Order: sequence, then C-alpha cells, then structure tokens
Amino acid sequence: MSMGAAGILYIVPTPVGNLEDMTFRAVKVLKEADLILAEDTRTSAVLLQHFDIRGKLLSHHKFNEHQTVEMIRDRILSGANVALVSDAGTPGISDPGFLLARTCAAEGIEVQTLPGATACIPAIVSSGLPCDRFCFEGFLPQKKGRQTLLAQLAQEPRTMVFYESPRRLVKTLDQFAEAFGPERPCSVAREISKLHEEHVRGTLAEVLAHFQAVEPKGEIVVVVGGLRDEGPREHRNKYKDAE
Repeated sequence: MSMGAAGILYIVPTPVGNLEDMTFRAVKVLKEADLILAEDTRTSAVLLQHFDIRGKLLSHHKFNEHQTVEMIRDRILSGANVALVSDAGTPGISDPGFLLARTCAAEGIEVQTLPGATACIPAIVSSGLPCDRFCFEGFLPQKKGRQTLLAQLAQEPRTMVFYESPRRLVKTLDQFAEAFGPERPCSVAREISKLHEEHVRGTLAEVLAHFQAVEPKGEIVVVVGGLRDEGPREHRNKYKDAE
C-alpha cells in the first residue's frame, strides 16, 4: 500500500526489439510520470520520442544506483510518480531495478510492475524444450564461481535459461557441452522480435558447431534442457523468421 501522499514507483518494460511490442498502458504511464529513470538516457530518448513522450529523464544505472536510490525514494515519498525503464525488456531482470524496488518496498511505497516485453519468455517458449518449470540464470559469472556453478547446474532437472553476449557465445556453448554433455538439447534465440530473429536448435554439439561456422550477432538467449530432458525427436530443427 502507498503511504498517504506518497507517489508510486512504476517498473515499465520496454521492447526488446520491435517497437510495436510497447503496450498502451506503458505509454500512458510514461506520459503521466513526474520522472522517468533510464538505464541509458540516449537509448530511452529514442523510444520516448517515437511515442511522443516528453517526461523528464534521469540516468539510473548499475554504476550510480547506490548513490541515487535514496534521492529517488524521497522524491516518491514527497508525492512524485516515478517510472523506471531499462534499455530493453523488464527492469530488474539482468538490468538495474532490484535495488530501487527493494528500497521502495521497504518504505511501504507502492511498486507497480507492468507486464510486458522480456527476452527470456519468448526464447524458452519457442525452444521446444519444457517450459512448465525452468530456472533463469541470466548472465553467468565471468570468472570467480563460474565452473562451480556449471558443475551444480549439470544436475539441474529443469530447463535452464541464460543470457550471453555474441562475442562470448561460442566459449560459453563449449563450456556447456563440457559441463552438461554434448548431447544435451539446446536452443539459441537471437534478435528476438527484431527483423532478423533466429532460433538455432539441436544438441549442444550441433549448436556449437553452427556458431563456430557462423559468427553470432545481436542479443542472445541460450536455452538448455535439464538433466533428464532428451529434447525434441528431431534435433536438427534450425530456422530463421523475419518480419
């Protein structure tokens, strides 16, 4: 519940690709907000201009959120309605947002998260792998703890979802094949909802070989079957969708 005259913190998803994925409610909230917090004001300015949103922008990212969170909290407590957006998708999901949401919740400030775009759900639903139960791992640690985590995940029975950069994808798939076994089913979703959306499915060995031959580009989501998942009957099911 909100506290008296306090405002509301709105967590607002933005498109991961196609701008038509923006919801009517998201546009309305951003137009009416007293302050819009953006992970990158330059990126968000393009989106806001497209929808003729003229709200005041303030930078809020992982490098300054610890310094700005109390100021933002106080603005909301004084009655301001604040909307938080990230560069793409839902704030807090591998993006800044958790700290502010936790701070506001602790103060009794109302936090409303709008349903909307995120990359992980389309990737897992399109993968052909079980999506009734899954674990979201986001970006793996780059150094400390990485191998320990992979060893633990090798025993995970649920479908696993990871985010990865294109320049690290081949290395990560190679490590997955070593940790999980080369025959474990996998699907790599690339450029979700964009013009060159692509889903590459197969075993880890097959998907790794594909991206060793074809340089990966764009935003990447990797979906890997759980320990006891044998994957689709036909592994070699690669296709490319374009608008």
